[in-house]
Amino acid sequence: MDIEKIIREYLAGLEEGNYSKLLNLFSESATIHSPLSGSTKASKFYRDLLNDTKKSEIELINIFTKKKDEKIGAGHFIYNWVLKDGTEVSFECVDIFQFSENGKIEELKIIYDTYGPRQKYERMTN
Repeated sequence: MDIEKIIREYLAGLEEGNYSKLLNLFSESATIHSPLSGSTKASKFYRDLLNDTKKSEIELINIFTKKKDEKIGAGHFIYNWVLKDGTEVSFECVDIFQFSENGKIEELKIIYDTYGPRQKYERMTN
C-alpha cells in the first residue's frame, strides 16, 4: 500500500470536489471525525461538504507516513475553502488517515483550529 499516493489522491479529489473519486478511497464503513460535523459516515460527510463548497484549494505542506507495513499516515496542508455563498475561509489542517488491510481509508481525523472557520460556516448555514 502506498500511503503517500493515497493521501495525494485524496487531497486532489478534495480540491476537485470529486465525490466519486473521494468515496472510492474509503471503505464502506469509513468514519470521518470533523471539528465542524462531529463523527459521520464518509458518504454523508463528503456529500454535505461538497454541497457547502463553491471551491477548494489545497497547499500541501507535508505528508507523514510510518513504515510501509503500517496503516497510518497524515497530510498537513493549508485548506483554502470558498463556501457556497462565496465566503472565503483559510486554515492550516492536519488529516490523520487510518487504513484498512485492503488499502482503503477506514477512519479520518481532521484537526484544525475552528475559531475562524466555525463562525463563517455557521453564518452561512443559519
